[in-house]
Amino acid sequence: MLLHGIIPPATTPFYPDGRVYYKKLEHNIERYSKTPVAGIVLLGSTGEAIMLSDEERREVLKSDREACAPHKVLIAGTGAESALETLRLTEYAADLGYDAALVRTPHFYRPQMQPANLLAFYRTVADRSPIPILIYSVPVFTKYDMPSELVIELAEHPNIIGIKESGGDAAKIRQMVEGTRHIKRSATVTETFAAVTARMVSQARVAASESNGQLVSVGALTSGKAGEDARRPMTSSSRPSSSSVSLIGNLKTRQKEVGFQVLAGAAQRLLPSLEAGAVGAVLAFADPAPTACYEVYAASKEGDQELARVKQERITAAATKVGAELGIPALKYAMDLNGYYGGAPRMPLLPLTADQKIEVERMMSDIRH
Repeated sequence: MLLHGIIPPATTPFYPDGRVYYKKLEHNIERYSKTPVAGIVLLGSTGEAIMLSDEERREVLKSDREACAPHKVLIAGTGAESALETLRLTEYAADLGYDAALVRTPHFYRPQMQPANLLAFYRTVADRSPIPILIYSVPVFTKYDMPSELVIELAEHPNIIGIKESGGDAAKIRQMVEGTRHIKRSATVTETFAAVTARMVSQARVAASESNGQLVSVGALTSGKAGEDARRPMTSSSRPSSSSVSLIGNLKTRQKEVGFQVLAGAAQRLLPSLEAGAVGAVLAFADPAPTACYEVYAASKEGDQELARVKQERITAAATKVGAELGIPALKYAMDLNGYYGGAPRMPLLPLTADQKIEVERMMSDIRH
């Protein structure tokens, strides 16, 4: 699965009484689908997933699946403290048509979270998951910083396709990129090298069936060697030539080499992360400002480093204050300012004070949509 680009980790809207406001979630997802973001994460840290019930998490995933445009990559945050619970939600996301699962590091029993524990946890999940796995290292919340050496070792697993590294350390990102450079994998992309999602394949199969065209299975698009799970990435020995084009209904696809994909998680450090080799980013600050974050990525990808620096400077102060320091209540208020629905966080998080709102308004004044 191609994960290049900017991916917002959607917030979870609530009614004043604390119930999940699914209609507003759908509204936000539909708006993100019209921006240049590459995809959407549901049930990440910014989505307050840790404070949702299991039923609410499942309903959130279902709402997003129905509201999201088919060409946007869908990633489900499915990490739990046990491998069993992680797999249950991962399998549910896969049944809905999600493209990958974002699995945070277990951390509650921190003294016992030694390399052997983490290796066993991620390998067990990856072995049994019907969709590819992304490691999620978020030390600001878990107080566990996934070592680069451990990530490099896990990257050898064919169903662990990348990591969201939220620490903001460009040197660590560079180390992971260098340490996994030997991993050769490919992803199915469109003729113009954009991601091909499970929903796009499903639509193409229906179109082909209705026209009595020849079907190409999902496994032929995204699988590894024959006999393995149909959604796992291709091995180097099974990859077709990147110049060859396959047709699914009216959808033309080809293969693009992607390797192990490192995604940044700190908007205030986006450009240094991209310069260190990150292929994209999952950014909380992209919730209120998806286009502003995308402009940094686009300028960097085009090789215009001067423009990329200008675009980075535009968001750095706001991303630091709103995203990193004030957190979810401020991100939600910034979303309200920019035409999305933010609303209040779920307790014990509290809404912003009047003074904090004024500060967010000032920080976002040049990043309005």
